[in-house]
Amino acid sequence: MAKAFADINAAVAVLTAEINGNGSGGAVDADPLRGVADICLDILAGTAGSEPRFAAVKAQGAAKYTEIMQSMAPPTAWEQAQEIAVAAEIACVLTIGPRAASALLSESHELTTRLPLTLSALQGGTISWQHARAMVDETAGLDPAGAAALEAHFLDPNAPNPDAPNPARGCPAGEMPASRFRHNARIWRERHHTESIEKRHAKGVLGRRVEYMPDKDGMAWLSAYLPADQAAAIWNRTTALARGLQGPDENRNLTQLRADTFATALLGGGNGRSLGHGGDAGNPGKVPTPRAEVLVTVPVFSLLGATDEPAMLNGYGPIPPSMARDLVANGADSFYRVLVDPRDGASLEIGRKSYRPSKAMRRWLRMRDGRCPFPGCSNQSLDNEADHVLAWHRGGTTGVSNLGQPCPRHHRLRHTSAWRPTPATKNEPPGWTSPSGRHYKSEHQDWEPPHWPGEQKPEPKPEPKPELKSVLTSDGRRCPAPPEGRGHPDFVHKCTLPGRERLGAFPPHRRLTSARKQRVPGLDSAEHLNERGGGPLAFPRLFGRTHGCRGPERVQLSDDDFPGAWSHDAVCG
Repeated sequence: MAKAFADINAAVAVLTAEINGNGSGGAVDADPLRGVADICLDILAGTAGSEPRFAAVKAQGAAKYTEIMQSMAPPTAWEQAQEIAVAAEIACVLTIGPRAASALLSESHELTTRLPLTLSALQGGTISWQHARAMVDETAGLDPAGAAALEAHFLDPNAPNPDAPNPARGCPAGEMPASRFRHNARIWRERHHTESIEKRHAKGVLGRRVEYMPDKDGMAWLSAYLPADQAAAIWNRTTALARGLQGPDENRNLTQLRADTFATALLGGGNGRSLGHGGDAGNPGKVPTPRAEVLVTVPVFSLLGATDEPAMLNGYGPIPPSMARDLVANGADSFYRVLVDPRDGASLEIGRKSYRPSKAMRRWLRMRDGRCPFPGCSNQSLDNEADHVLAWHRGGTTGVSNLGQPCPRHHRLRHTSAWRPTPATKNEPPGWTSPSGRHYKSEHQDWEPPHWPGEQKPEPKPEPKPELKSVLTSDGRRCPAPPEGRGHPDFVHKCTLPGRERLGAFPPHRRLTSARKQRVPGLDSAEHLNERGGGPLAFPRLFGRTHGCRGPERVQLSDDDFPGAWSHDAVCG
C-alpha cells in the first residue's frame, strides 16, 4: 500500500512539472503557450476522472472500517457511543469536523449497501463525489425498488429495465454539473414517487412560513417557504422589474436591483390586508393566483382531470395537477399551451421564415431548453433573447432547430470570444465548442411519455374457463362430470347411481314432475347447500343435444333417494 501511494505522489509530481513546462513531454507546437494550455486542460480532464476513484476508495474504506468496528464491539456496548467513537476516529484521520465525518460515514454506508450503480460509476470516474452525494440525498426515503429505478434511469441508460423505461436521454449524470443533476434527479423522483404529489403537496402546504435570520455586517436573511407557483411568480416578477430598471445610468447589478425591488414592494406598497382572510391550516388562504409570467406545461389528460400526472413549472419542476389547473383557470396570462408528442412527451416543431422569432417561438424555446443552453448554466431564460445558431446573413433560418436562447452573459460570450454554438434539433438545444476545440454537450429536457387515462388501473384479466369434462355411465352414455372442488367427500353424479341407468327412457315431463314439486324458491343457492349438506344444484347449459333429450331439461336427485349424497341437475340439450 505504501508503494501505491508513493507511485501516486510521483505521478502527481510529473503532472505538476508538465504544468510548469518542465516535463519531459514539453510542448512542441508552433505556439508553446498554446501547447502548455492544452496540457493544462488535459490534466484537468484527467484529474476529473481520477478524483471520483479516490472518493470511491475513501467511501469503501470508511464503510469497511465502520463494519469492522461494529463487529469488534462487545454486545453490551452502547450503539450511539460506538457511532460517536467511529466518527471521531474518521474525523481525526481526515482532519475534518465530527459532523462532516458522520455525514461521510452515512453516505458511504448508503453507497456500499443500497446504491451499487452509483458506486460503480464513482469507481469508473464517470460521476463526481458531489453527484454521488446528490444520489444519496434523492434516494433517501425511497424503498429499494424506487432507489434502484432512479439509479438505473440516470446511470444505466442502455440496459433494459422495467423500473426505468425512459432513460435519461442526452443528459447523463456525468455530463452535467452536480447541481443540475440534483435538480433532474429531484424531478424524476417527484414524477415516480409512490405517494401522490397531491398528498405530498397537501402536507407541504402545512409548513409554509417566512423566516428571519440575522447575519453579520448589519445584514439579515428573509426567506419564505411557499407553494411553488407563488414562489416562482414572485421571483419572475421581481426579476422582470429589476431588468426594467437597468440602464446606462444605473450602477446596481441585477442581483441588487432584485433585492431592492423586493424590499420596495413589501415596504412601500400594500400592507398585506389584500391577502384576504380565512382558510384552514392546509389551505394557503385567499392568496391571488400569480399574474406574473409563469410557464407551465400541463398534460391534456391531467388538465381534464383524467390522470394525476404532474405538470411542469418552468424553473422549478413537477407541481400538483390541481395547482396547474388553478393557474390555467385563474391566471390565463401566465399559461401558454404547448403541444407535445404523445409518444415521448417532447414539444413539437414550429417554424417561421422571418428574421425575428415570434413570442410564441421564444416561449417554445424556453419549453425546449428549460434554461440557458450553455453547459452548466442554470439561468431559467425568463426574458433571454433568441439567437441564431447559424447567422441569418449566412443562410440561417428562423426555426427552432436553428435557435438558442442563451442568457445575456453567454450571449455576449458567443459574440465576444471564440466560443461557438453547435447545431440544435427540434428537441435538443445547441451544444458549444470552446476556443480550444473541445465540444461540450448542452443538457436538454428529460422528456417522458404522458400518462394515458386508465393506465394506472389496468383492467383485470378474465379468469380462464374450466375445462369441460364428462363421465361414462354403465350403459355407455356420457353425462356432464361433477365439478371439482365442491368440498364434499360424497359428491356423486346422478348418472352413476344405482337404478338410474334408464332414467332417460321416461318422458321429460314425467321426469321433471317430482323435481318441480320438490323445488322451494330461495333454497337453490350455494349457501343453502352448504348449510344442509345436500340439495339441488343447478348447472348452466354446457352441452348440445344428447341422447334424445329435448330442450334444456333438469333432473334432480334428492337426499331422500340417496341419503348423504350431494346431487345436481343434469343438462340435456
